[in-house]
Amino acid sequence: MSSADLNFEQIYAAFRPKIQRYLVRMVGEFEAEDLGQEVFVRVSQSLKSFRGDSELSTWIYRIATNAAFDRLRSPSFHRTVQKCSAGSSVETNETEPEDRNTWTGEKVPLVEQQIYRKEMNGCVLDYINTLPEDYRTVLVLSEFEGLSNKEIAEILGVTLNTVKIRLHRARERLKEELSANCASFWVEENEFVPELKRSDLEFLTGLSENT
Repeated sequence: MSSADLNFEQIYAAFRPKIQRYLVRMVGEFEAEDLGQEVFVRVSQSLKSFRGDSELSTWIYRIATNAAFDRLRSPSFHRTVQKCSAGSSVETNETEPEDRNTWTGEKVPLVEQQIYRKEMNGCVLDYINTLPEDYRTVLVLSEFEGLSNKEIAEILGVTLNTVKIRLHRARERLKEELSANCASFWVEENEFVPELKRSDLEFLTGLSENT
């Protein structure tokens, strides 16, 4: 597909939701809204130069990833993170917990189990955000965005083998962090542990076989 076949309004409508979701996972909600607009300004400005050498989705994810890297490395981003961390407080969510698991989409019938899952998911996401930039990026693109290793390699401009190595190391690092810091969720007396291990943590222990 060449630039002559592309319509920016259609591209924006098709890709805006998934790119916005991706940016939230990369830089956080506070930064993602403005950054999303910036990404699609770049897409609009560069559309005429798109020759179709790669998939359109890969090209757009590459622009979004580069924009996220620029933001993550900026001094203003680090100041914002420090300010938010210093002023953060526990929020009370008055709405009912979601009835589907974040990772599997399966329904969770018990309120207690929903609470455990919500806390577990929060713990996982917190420690994903502490991973080094290269590890966090491949993990998000693979596990959350569902992209293949080949697509990730094209987005990041690295070899397929490099993607596989980073994914393996990211998963290992994350498992270590969770084992050391989220252990309270895995106490054997907890009746919800077996299901948590089968579902919420499946991607950490089993998906490496697919790389």
